[in-house]
Amino acid sequence: MSTAVAYGPHPDQFLELTLPEGGGPAPVVVVLHGGFWRAAYGVELARPLAADLAAAGFAAVAVEYRRVGAEGGWPRTAEDVAAALDALPGLEDAARLDLDDVTVVGHSAGGHLAAWAAGRALLPDGAPGARPRVRIAAAVLQAGVLDLARADEQGLGRGAVRELLGGPPTPDLLALASPVQLLPTGAEVLCVHGTGDDVVPPEQSERYAAAAGRAGDAVQVRLVDGDHMVLIDPAGPAWALVREWLRTRRGRAAAGTTLVP
Repeated sequence: MSTAVAYGPHPDQFLELTLPEGGGPAPVVVVLHGGFWRAAYGVELARPLAADLAAAGFAAVAVEYRRVGAEGGWPRTAEDVAAALDALPGLEDAARLDLDDVTVVGHSAGGHLAAWAAGRALLPDGAPGARPRVRIAAAVLQAGVLDLARADEQGLGRGAVRELLGGPPTPDLLALASPVQLLPTGAEVLCVHGTGDDVVPPEQSERYAAAAGRAGDAVQVRLVDGDHMVLIDPAGPAWALVREWLRTRRGRAAAGTTLVP
């Protein structure tokens, strides 16, 4: 059973915490839903994955945030994700959370926000989301929109990048908002992408992994059969791959080792 907690005054500023069975601290997985940052899509997309993660022994956090069309857009959408993450230490159930082992999982636009959250520590003082309270140890980016400049060139989501940013992606905006420019994160990262994805091309994951490699990060890219939406089917093989990666990483983290790419 999940518990809803507000992290801000707006109706869309809340998170839902689902704890696993047992009494000790559990590794945390924060799920960020997609939908091209638009208000038409909400946290209901994240709930099935959060429930599956809690059943697998993780403390699952599904996050809702302000989106384009509902007082969202840059920088408010990103600020909400930062605020939700930074609220974790203050939760009533914080003793059940292993905040030294926090993973962000995001699909599509949620993949953008997850990768952005992983790179927050690189943001300059005064930038939206700078000075994170919670360190991101790992990220799973499911068909993420990870290079905003390239996504804008391709017109992904019928102009979704410009809707998010409020105009053309200028160099100053991209330096703060595009995950491909917030590297190295130092986090363990898995990119999962469907070979048949015609909504967000696999090129987005490949470009991010290449940029991460140049910056000194090791990012795994796993291409799977299917389209854009198969990745968030909790009963599907693409999600089973993610669940197993998280379990393997959890075991290695407990043993004090890092995941080998």
